[in-house]
Amino acid sequence: MTKKKKIIIMSSLVLLLAVTAVLNVVLVNRRTAAQADTVPTANYFTSFRSERTSKRSQELLQIDSVIDKYEAGSEKYEKAMDMKLKIVGIMENELVIETMIKSLGFSDAVVSIGLDSDNVNVFINTNELDTSAALSIYNLLRNEMGVPCTNIFIMPVYTQI
Repeated sequence: MTKKKKIIIMSSLVLLLAVTAVLNVVLVNRRTAAQADTVPTANYFTSFRSERTSKRSQELLQIDSVIDKYEAGSEKYEKAMDMKLKIVGIMENELVIETMIKSLGFSDAVVSIGLDSDNVNVFINTNELDTSAALSIYNLLRNEMGVPCTNIFIMPVYTQI
């Protein structure tokens, strides 16, 4: 093989390698841009639940440490037990309400019940919240938990699952 052929072949390989690198960068950037639009919203409900669970776990650990410090029957022990029972009840209610809202036809929902207030926040996976869907959720919360409509806040958060 002549020196000229070797140079042409090597130049062609280097050019092909450069084209491959450029295409790789372009495709990765497109894919990353597409994922940047969908990932945060697609994981909204999952991240909300995990944050809520970790926060509640920390609260329960703190309450358990108070319960361990004091004797049964003391005022602080009783307050801590009442708080723990209240948190556990709220957690159960949130799970039940989320399941019931999903049974209304929504693909996903998270519910946050206030510990110190009577407010109930409902985040549902929908791009439009019509009056009949909102009334269904209001009625569900009123019948299941006795929450007045003024304390219910429904927020649509549209994600494609």
